[in-house]
Formats: sequence, structure tokens, C-alpha cells
Amino acid sequence: MTQRLALVTGVSGYIGGRLVPELLQAGFRVRAMARRPEALRDRPWIDDVEVVQADAADAEQVRAALAGVDVAYYLIHAMSSGSQFSSKDRRTARTFARASKAQGVGRLVYLGGLYPEGEELSTHLESRREVGEILLDSGVPTTVLRAAVILGSGSASFEMVRHLTERLPAMVCPKWVSNRIQPIAIRDVLRYLVGVADLPPEVSRVFDIGGPDVLTYLDMMRVYAEVAGLPKRHVLPVGVMSPRLSSHWVGTVTPVPKRIAQPLVESLVHEVVCQEHDIAQWVPDPEEGLIGYREAVALALQRIQEANVATRWSSASLPGAPSDPLPSDPGWSGGNLYVDDRTTVVEAPREVLWEVLEGIGGERGWYSWPTAWAVRGVLDRFSGGPGLRRGRRDPRSLMIGDAVDWWRVEERLPGELLRLRAEMRLPGLAWLDLRIESDPVGRTLFRQRALFHPKGLAGQAYWAAISPFHDVVFGGMQRNVARAAEALVRERRTGAPRGPVDSARRAGEAREGAHAA
Repeated sequence: MTQRLALVTGVSGYIGGRLVPELLQAGFRVRAMARRPEALRDRPWIDDVEVVQADAADAEQVRAALAGVDVAYYLIHAMSSGSQFSSKDRRTARTFARASKAQGVGRLVYLGGLYPEGEELSTHLESRREVGEILLDSGVPTTVLRAAVILGSGSASFEMVRHLTERLPAMVCPKWVSNRIQPIAIRDVLRYLVGVADLPPEVSRVFDIGGPDVLTYLDMMRVYAEVAGLPKRHVLPVGVMSPRLSSHWVGTVTPVPKRIAQPLVESLVHEVVCQEHDIAQWVPDPEEGLIGYREAVALALQRIQEANVATRWSSASLPGAPSDPLPSDPGWSGGNLYVDDRTTVVEAPREVLWEVLEGIGGERGWYSWPTAWAVRGVLDRFSGGPGLRRGRRDPRSLMIGDAVDWWRVEERLPGELLRLRAEMRLPGLAWLDLRIESDPVGRTLFRQRALFHPKGLAGQAYWAAISPFHDVVFGGMQRNVARAAEALVRERRTGAPRGPVDSARRAGEAREGAHAA
């Protein structure tokens, strides 16, 4: 029997990246659609799928990607608000719907948001509702799954609950924390997404999906505190905080930036509880039942503690973030591309230096003048950027496409190159190029390049303003990375207790900070 072919869009995102291995395990052939296929190169499932390059807004490319497909998963969302995002969602959904009909796709599956009927919806939820209707009207049998808060290690909703609860033992919260919500564990969402591929053609409708528990957001924070072993949290709900103000507050306290927090918060203004559980007729509940909120939190925390987070909310680029690859055209040289280029000899093997480089950022930091990095991160957050709080998916290893604080991994060649593209708010485009080379006598060289392509006069002025600090920030970073690699070599030669990498980093940062002062 021929295996059915499933097309997955949004494969670089939180849901899509987890759905692919589930479909493979269920016996599907999988075709992954991506604008930049090279960005999927490090995914553990990449050798088991067919990858096609297509922009969801390009009708010809989408039709080609959908050729021969039995079930297509539409997991494309603009995680922001405003009419321009709604119109883009609308156009993209219509393009995909028409192409699916033309290519004879057997079923469309869309994961949308749960919302109450008869209420004025936020821009984000209204767009989700509209996309679902466009797909249902396509003439292709369609399943629209509507979910409220999705809980799993690395999900934006879970990160909001986690950081609000952990960082604020007492807080004043908006009144929406008392609204009822029916969260669902990511494992159950994936089970439903795979299961609905088997629905008969005559079933084309919306299904509400949710876990077994209906709670308030306040309940969710309190239960999280219990599961995480935190002291009781004290919350005072007030009625004076608008969704816009709330999203600023969430963006300040949690790693989730305002542009993603705002649509999530606007959704919480509504009570989102399932009105039916008809999905169980077609995808039966497991014998042990659906995963409850308490268990979902425990599972997510376990994955985080084990550093076993497959995808994260930051897996997809921020709306509006630059996606330009580092230019290699010689025409970019000279005045069009500023470069701070430094090279130092490191008394350590290449593999040890690579280990230090691949662990950079997140809790380990950036090996130079932490106060300067922290201040720049705060300024970036207040200007709408990601700041430094996104951290990392995994503390030890990286994949192409991973977020690392305000950077994103653009290229990764183990033992040779780690290239990061900036997603901070800048008057231009910026990269940090970390290379490992060898000199003629075989010594290990660490070459570090900070590159900046300015936009207009503001970009020129920005580079001129920060240039005096480069020796402290980038020079200090290079020196301390080298010291950390050399300390790691000494540790392994002597069998000393683990930890000198971070010790060398902290000592170096202290020296650089004193030098800056």
C-alpha cells in the first residue's frame, strides 16, 4: 500500500516542527514546505522528509508544492495585530485554498484559535476565524481545530505563565486573569492533528479541542507555582489594565516580546471554553484520558530541565525581523558594509573552542561587559525588539534557525563557523560571524567579525556612535572566549571539577568591566 503524502507548512515554527516527526511515526511520507529550505538543515528529521522551496504567497510555488498531496497542514499565522497582517493572512489562505483545490488535495487541516461566538474579537482571533472560513469554503474537505492556550515546553503561552509566576511572587494583574480558559497539552494537539488526517471526505467542519480542565489564568499561575515548588503567589486583579498595557507588562517581565504577547493577551480577554467535544467521535480520547493542566506543566518542566526542548515559540522569526542572509557580493564591501574584524590565537583544539562558541548566549552570556549587554537588551525590549530574554532552546547545542537572545542562527558548520543574524531593533542589518581557522603552523585561530549594513543616515550615525565601545564589547568577548576554551583544556587535563568555562568567563567579564569603567 502506498504511503499517504502529507504537506506541512510552518515547519520552522513551534507546532510544525513537532508535527513532522509525529506524521513520520504514523506512517506518512512528509513534504516540508519552507521559504528557505537551508534553514531546516539541522533538523533531526531532515533526512526522512522531502523539502520543497515555496513562499505561501506565491500561487505557482504553492501549486507545485501541493502536487500529489493527500493531506495538507496549513500552520501559517501572522503573530501580530493590525489590518496589514489580517489582509496578508487572508491573501495567503486564499492562495493556498485555490491551489489545494486545483491539485486535488484530499484534506486541509488548520489549527486556529478558540473564541466565543457572538462577541467582538481581537484582530488576531478574527484573522484566525477568517482563515478557517476561507479554507472551509475551498471545496476541499477541511478540518479546523480551535484551541485556546497550548501548553508545552517552549510554547509562548507556557513561557508567559512560567515567567510571570517565577519572577513575581506578588503582582497586580488585569481582570482577565479571572476569565475561564480550557488549556490543552501540546501532546494532545499533535495527536489530534495526526488523527484528523483519517476523517472521511464528508466530514468538513470546525472542532473545538481542549484539555480536561477549565481554569482561570489565576488558577494556572497558582497551580504552576505548586508544581514548580514555589511559595504561594499573591495576585490582586484590577480592572484598569487594557490589553495593550498588559502586553507591555508581559513583554517586560517575560521573554515573549510585546508583538507576540499582544495577540495572546487580547485572546485572553475572552472566556475560551470548548462548546463541544465532537472530535472524540473521530479521534477517540486515549484510555488514560487527556492530559490535565497539572500534568502538562510537569511534563514541560521536565523537558526544560532535561534540555530536551524540540521546538520553541522563538523557532519562527519575529514578525518584521530581518531575514536577509549575510551578503557575499563584493559590492557590499567598503562603505556599504562596516566590519569589525578580530583574530586571536587560542591554545586549545578546534573542537574545544567550538564547544565554547556553540554554548554562547542564554544563561552563559556573551563573555564581555555584561552590564552593556543588559542595558542594550532593555533598550531593545522597550523599542519592541526581543532583547536578551529569549535565551536559547538548548544550553549546549544549536541548530540553524534557533534564536539566541536577540540573534538567530543563520549558518552553522560544526568546528568551523557560527553565524548569527541580529533581530534587535536597528537602523540596518547586523551579523556576528564566529569562525575557527588554523594558521600555517597549525595553531587554532578564533576569528570574530561584527558586520553592519546601515540604512540611511541613522545607520551611519549608529555605527559611529557604537564604534568607540567595540574594543570593550567585541575585543573583550574574543579574549574571554579564548580564555574559556583554554580553561576547559586545563580542566580536562587535570581532571578538576567542572565549571572553569563559566569561571573564566566571569573573571574575564570582571576585567573587561573594570577596564570599561
